[in-house]
Amino acid sequence: MSTAKRTYSRTDQVVPVLEQHKFETNSLVAWLESQVKDFRGPIQIFQFQGGMSNPTFLISDINENRFVLRKKPPGKLLPSAHAVDREFRITSALHNSSVPVVKTICFCDDTSVIGTEFFLMEHKEGRIFHDPSLPDLTPEDRDCVYNSMNNTIAYLHQVNYSSKQLNDYGRIGGYIGRQVRRWSEQYQSSKTDELIEMDQLMAWLPNHIPDDTETTVVHGDFRLENLIIHPSKPEVIAVLDWELSTLGHPLSDLAYNCLPYHWPEESFGDMRGLDTSTAGIPSEEDYVTRYCKLTNRNQIENWTFYLVLSLFRLAAIIQGVYYRGLKGNAASPEALLRRDLASQLAHRAWELVERDDQDK
Repeated sequence: MSTAKRTYSRTDQVVPVLEQHKFETNSLVAWLESQVKDFRGPIQIFQFQGGMSNPTFLISDINENRFVLRKKPPGKLLPSAHAVDREFRITSALHNSSVPVVKTICFCDDTSVIGTEFFLMEHKEGRIFHDPSLPDLTPEDRDCVYNSMNNTIAYLHQVNYSSKQLNDYGRIGGYIGRQVRRWSEQYQSSKTDELIEMDQLMAWLPNHIPDDTETTVVHGDFRLENLIIHPSKPEVIAVLDWELSTLGHPLSDLAYNCLPYHWPEESFGDMRGLDTSTAGIPSEEDYVTRYCKLTNRNQIENWTFYLVLSLFRLAAIIQGVYYRGLKGNAASPEALLRRDLASQLAHRAWELVERDDQDK
């Protein structure tokens, strides 16, 4: 079923393992039996749909215990990408904090087991919403989901990373500048076509960086589709996909979370545009105002910059997805449908730059 059509899925909806992601399971069973109490093979293994980065699988053992395995994709990878070891570390550190996460079980850095590093975590039942307008919910439940999402990102940005032994999880200060450099380099290393707006953004961003000292734990890909919502209640019960997490600037995280308000109208897919006329959906202004109250922030200056940076970064990520699709090792065949999305995102980012210049 196409991601462009479905509005939500359950965390038990899976498909047979894609051919390019199949691996030998005998050694996996042997390793898990040695590491996980009461784990017994043989196993059944299926793959979750929709993930474009680190392939993720649902595993059931002979006792029908369910686990989730997340691994690096096969093939040659971009530098520092697909860091499943960091995902394991941050998710483990945040367990029993105010930030809801799935409980991790074990990590394997022995690539001889299945060909790549991987980690195992519990399976959590719930719903994944793919359409930010939440058409299947009532207005009251939409409001609750957005409030819960807002609470969750605010909680994350208030985590005391020192108390969680995360002082070395990233560098203190300078995050925005590093992001501009990193995603410029990542884009150039996976470039396939000439995108004029990406060149313009790579020139504009370094010259408009605001104060870059504030530092918190940041998720890096915080959006509705990376949250598990309770099976029947309108509340977040887990945050997924921590691959891009680090110590960084919280407003970069918040701006990325707000991208559905600025999504290109002609695009489709994982982060479709948000129809704010839908009853129960907050406006961007109201959503940001609520976040500010939760984090004791008076206001946000240079909001356009953070939005532009988020659009630029996502364009670079999508370009990497498309590049991997061409190489045949992306986690979903839908990667090949992303041919035009990087261009659309870059165009939208440059529109915000020009609009902001006109308003000044």
